[in-house]
Amino acid sequence: MKKMITRRNFLAAAGVVAAAGVLTACGGSSSSAAASGAASTAGAAASGDTIKVGVLGPLTGDVSVYGQAVVNGATLRLKQANEEGGINGKQIEIISMDEQGDPTQAVTCFTKMCDQGITALVGDVTTAPTLAVAAESADYNMPMVTASATAESVTYDAETDTVNGNVFRTTFTDPFQGVKMADYACQKLGYTKAAVIFKKGADYNEGLAENFVKEFEAQGGTIVDQESYSDGDVDFKTQLTSILGKGPETVFCPNYYQEVGQILAQAESIGLTVPFLGGDGWDGLEGYATAEQLKDSYFCANYAKGASADFESAYKAEYGEDYPNGFAPLGYDAATTVLYGIQAAEDAGLEAGSDEYKQAVIDAIAGGTIEGLTGTFTFDEHHDPVKSTAILTYIDGKPELKEMF
Repeated sequence: MKKMITRRNFLAAAGVVAAAGVLTACGGSSSSAAASGAASTAGAAASGDTIKVGVLGPLTGDVSVYGQAVVNGATLRLKQANEEGGINGKQIEIISMDEQGDPTQAVTCFTKMCDQGITALVGDVTTAPTLAVAAESADYNMPMVTASATAESVTYDAETDTVNGNVFRTTFTDPFQGVKMADYACQKLGYTKAAVIFKKGADYNEGLAENFVKEFEAQGGTIVDQESYSDGDVDFKTQLTSILGKGPETVFCPNYYQEVGQILAQAESIGLTVPFLGGDGWDGLEGYATAEQLKDSYFCANYAKGASADFESAYKAEYGEDYPNGFAPLGYDAATTVLYGIQAAEDAGLEAGSDEYKQAVIDAIAGGTIEGLTGTFTFDEHHDPVKSTAILTYIDGKPELKEMF
């Protein structure tokens, strides 16, 4: 039987020191979006006609492109639930805050949300703040669904075989992505020689790279070169020249799209024109690379554009623009997951915010089947989703679904 982690052990395992941050000011502000003209927080709590859900992410700062997409996707889903009559007649009150991409701010925001009476949380977005919030949430046993934090330790500590009992995710993990892309490179594309270039010191990049290497070699392939760079680097020609000299058939580049665009341009400039492969951090890359640089490249993602016309139309109607990247549908699915759990707790007649209510939400999610934009999925014993992966390639410089794999 898997162990359930305590807050003290989680903090030690994650290396997170967040408790000191609860007295600092929280980035952003709290807001209610149940409906226009909604009652004040105190009045809503007293009436019992609303159910408070927190939506947390970086709305400003370096990673706001991801946070805004997740928050928008989640908020859209919760608003739709209200328009459909809420949950057993109760409206969802959305309490949204900006944690600015900072773990300490994220904990501050989370504790403020708890003070305001949330019953579940959609969030956080990137790995470090999510780990900090997950550690803090253990004391509250707060149902928490992250749309996009991919580090395995968000939901499960492999060293101690411990599941973080209140935490779930709707995206796949770093190890999963690395393995999937290695399998696809070998089994579908027929590559036998690959190189890897990744940013060192970052859980996401290192996690994908490490697992790609292990799986590619397990499939009988050869890793001819592994190159890394540091945060803030903008010149990758030394690493790429080394890769060029080793003669790979493909290069796995598990980095975020801004850096990938620079790497592809510099690879082209030195004559390294083999196809590149990537993970979900490539989502949005088409604006940073040419069609020629993207030719014959593939990456894995949770969602392929065009998979849900209803969602894409609703997003544009709500926000006045196309959904920006795959983090928006993941945010939508995280909110759908939270709603699934809340429905079960409401059907049981429990008091919103009580210990029994929160546990009922957690239990329902753990045993549920979620009909999401990114697929129909259940959760495994580590609280990670069990679903297929979308493999995308580029046609005339734009990502298109190749197949589900």
